[in-house]
Amino acid sequence: MRAPHSGKPPSRELELARVLLVDDDLTSRLTLKAVLEAGGYNVDSAASAAEAVGKLDERQYELVLSDLQMESPEAGLKVIAHARLMDYKPATAILTTYHNRQPGAKPPVLIKPEDLPGLLSKVADLISQRAARIVHRQLRQP
Repeated sequence: MRAPHSGKPPSRELELARVLLVDDDLTSRLTLKAVLEAGGYNVDSAASAAEAVGKLDERQYELVLSDLQMESPEAGLKVIAHARLMDYKPATAILTTYHNRQPGAKPPVLIKPEDLPGLLSKVADLISQRAARIVHRQLRQP
C-alpha cells in the first residue's frame, strides 16, 4: 500500500554537520576543507579571527576548528573563546602542528592536521560529544 501523496516532493537534502575552519594559511585551509568535505562535513572557512567571529555571529556550527597563530599569536584562542560564548555551544578545537601552551593553563583540544585519519576521527568524536551534551541538557529541562 502506498503512502498518501502530501503534495511536497520528498526532501533529498541530508543535513550535514557544519564545521567552521579557521586558518590564515591558504594551502592548509583549502586542504583541510577538502578533507573535511570528503569526510561528509559541510565546511565554511575563514582566513582570520575577525572573519571567523563574523561567521560565528551569522550562522550556527557544530564544530569550530581554528589554527592557533594567525594574525596574532593568540588569534586562534580568541576565536575559540568567542565560539564558547555562543548560545548554541559548538564543539571547539585548536588545529596545530606544534604544542605550545602556558604552564598551568588548561590545554584546548589539539588536533594535528598531518594525521588525516586521526583528524577525521577526532572531528567525529567532538561533534558526537556535543550532540550528547545537547540531548543531556534537553532531558534535564522540565
